[in-house]
Amino acid sequence: MDIYRNLTEISQLFPSACVTIGNFDGVHLGHQELFSQVVEDARRINGKSVVVTFEPHPLRILRPTGIKLISTVEQKIEQIDRAGIDSLIILPFDRSFASTSAEIFVQDILCKTIGMTELVVGYDYAFGKGRSGNIEFLKEKGKELGFPVKVVDALYRNEMLVSSTKIRELVNEGKMMDAGKLLGRPYQIRGVVQVGKKRGGKEIGFPTANLSVNEEDLVPRIGVYVTQVICEGKCYGGVLNIGYNPTFGDEQLVAETHIFDFNQDIYGKPIRLNLLKFLRDEKKFSGIESLAAQIGKDVFEAKQVLGYHQKELLSTCSAETESGS
Repeated sequence: MDIYRNLTEISQLFPSACVTIGNFDGVHLGHQELFSQVVEDARRINGKSVVVTFEPHPLRILRPTGIKLISTVEQKIEQIDRAGIDSLIILPFDRSFASTSAEIFVQDILCKTIGMTELVVGYDYAFGKGRSGNIEFLKEKGKELGFPVKVVDALYRNEMLVSSTKIRELVNEGKMMDAGKLLGRPYQIRGVVQVGKKRGGKEIGFPTANLSVNEEDLVPRIGVYVTQVICEGKCYGGVLNIGYNPTFGDEQLVAETHIFDFNQDIYGKPIRLNLLKFLRDEKKFSGIESLAAQIGKDVFEAKQVLGYHQKELLSTCSAETESGS
C-alpha cells in the first residue's frame, strides 16, 4: 500500500480512483465494509482503491476536550493495509484545514488532485466546514461532476451498532468481548516495556512487563484482564492489571502484565496486548500474601479462558505476527 502524508506528495491523478473518506478510528467492521466495497469497485473498473483520512483526528483540534482514540495512526495504517487498499492519503488536519468548504474539498482535492471516479461513504458521513458535506450534498456534486456515490448501510453485530463511539463505551466498561466483536479483532494496547518497581517477581512471585498508560488516551476499565501478549513475533497468554497498585499505595496508572511461560529480558522492547476478557476490579489487599494468592486465581482463570478460545486466538496471533510485530 502506498502512503501519502500530504497532497503535495501526489504528483499525478490516481487512475480510475475509487475513494472513501473518514476518520476510521479503530478500523472496525463497519469501516472494513467500506474498504471492501472500495476494493471491489476499483477492481471492477480496473482502477485504484484510495482511502482518505486525517491526522490528527479532527475532534482533537475542534473540541477542547478532544477525543479518546481507539487506535494509533500506526494501528490504523496496519488495518487499512490488511484490507487490501492500494493507496492511503493521510491529510494533516488543523484549524486552517477545518475551514475548507465541502465544495472546495470535493472539487479541488477529491477530483482535481486525487482524480476520484467513484465515491463510497458510510451512512452517516459528513465533512467540510459545518459538516455541510453530507450525503445529499455528495450525491448532488456527483451528478454535477460525474462520479457515482455509493452509501454503505449501518452494520449491526449482536444488536449493537458497529461504531467507534460504541466501541469506546464498551472499552470504558471493560466489555472486551463485545468490543472485539465490533472491531473484528481484540482491542489492543501497545507500548515499550518499562523498568518498574520490580516487586512482581521478587516479592509477589509473578514477574510483570510494565507499560506506562497515558490517562489522556482511551483507558479501559481499571482492573484485571485476560490477555494475549505479542512480543518479538511470538504470542503468549497473560494476565494484565491496569490500575494504581492500591496495595502498595502507588499513584501512577500503569499496565502490568504477567506473561505465561516466559522468562526473557524485554526491557525497552515493544509489546502488544490484546485484551480478551475482564476478570475483576482492582482492589487493595491486606498484604503481599493475599495479593499473590489472588493473582494465582487470576492466572488459573485466565488460562481457562485462553484454552476455551484457543482456535480463534491462533488466527489473531497469525495476523499479528505476519504484520511484523
